[in-house]
Amino acid sequence: MKLHPILPAMVFLGAATFLGCKKVPLTPSHPVLAGEAVFRFTSAVRGPVELTLDGTRIPVQQLPKGAFSLLVKGLTPGKHRFFLTSQRETFSPDMGELDMATDKGIYQVTLTQRLDAVLYGKPDPLPTAEGLPGVTAVLVK
Repeated sequence: MKLHPILPAMVFLGAATFLGCKKVPLTPSHPVLAGEAVFRFTSAVRGPVELTLDGTRIPVQQLPKGAFSLLVKGLTPGKHRFFLTSQRETFSPDMGELDMATDKGIYQVTLTQRLDAVLYGKPDPLPTAEGLPGVTAVLVK
């Protein structure tokens, strides 16, 4: 019996794909409380991360070594439009709508890819965010 030359290549590619993939939990490890939204990133985010909710920039507390989640607290029930951006990463989805229920929070897996948008020198400092009353955002491990 003669082996087809493509068969070893497919086995090698399948093994490399399986071993190289990192598993990201599709469900939260603990329940997300009402009024909270958790954006779970697929890789560590160095930041700075900018969050815009309903057209208003929200100040995000950054971590120096990077984080795997963005926790937003203080959201009221109803629909909220969001936009995520960073100078060092790209997100997918980077914008959309959160439909906040009255009895539970939202957990969303967000694909992350590293991308330095500034080619030379240091990035321009960001203006201070206005924020919404009672809404806080923090990057967490």
